[in-house]
Amino acid sequence: MPVISYEMFFQRATKALGIKTQMELAQALDLNRSAISQAKRKGEIPDRWILELFRRYGINPDWIETGENQVFLKNDQTAETEPAFSPVLKVKARLCAGGGSFETEPGAPDRYLFKSHWLNAKGQPDKMVLMDIFGNSMEPELKDGDTVLVDGSQKDIFAGALYAVGIEDTIMVKRIEKHPGKLVLLSDNTDYPPILLKKSDMNRVRIIGKVLWVCRELK
Repeated sequence: MPVISYEMFFQRATKALGIKTQMELAQALDLNRSAISQAKRKGEIPDRWILELFRRYGINPDWIETGENQVFLKNDQTAETEPAFSPVLKVKARLCAGGGSFETEPGAPDRYLFKSHWLNAKGQPDKMVLMDIFGNSMEPELKDGDTVLVDGSQKDIFAGALYAVGIEDTIMVKRIEKHPGKLVLLSDNTDYPPILLKKSDMNRVRIIGKVLWVCRELK
């Protein structure tokens, strides 16, 4: 294969994947961040990285090496138009699934990669964020320490669905039911009673978005 500089590889790979950082590139290639840093210092990349981009995401090796021809190859050799992966921000605030409030300290948000076609099928990717759960009010469905994907474009209430809900300075994840003249916020854990919000309380409530997906780290 022709020699390609690290900088050119990074520029083209991140453009095709819809990402921006070395950390995201390491995630996309399933590499340690140190491998990316080492390639940057040397100014060159292993040939297998180009093959890996093709194998995982269908990115055209010729385009990576030369910048010419189509960016993506599919099995039928037609061009793919959307980036294979899209980043979703993980915000500092933590969803409360129990008592307490949420963290609001400023800090650089983390970005995690999801397949673009999966995000687009679920909702509006540019309105999605990842947030951590703490508390046990939604067990067994959601556990303390879980991470959830919330779509801020989906605020219409469907009975039984999970939503991130803000009440004054607290964010909670609850199931929501609409009753005449009030909202009911329900916990899956029966130790927690329903929260009844009357019409006079509605100005204190904001629907942040629908919970679409959950990730759990095993301990």
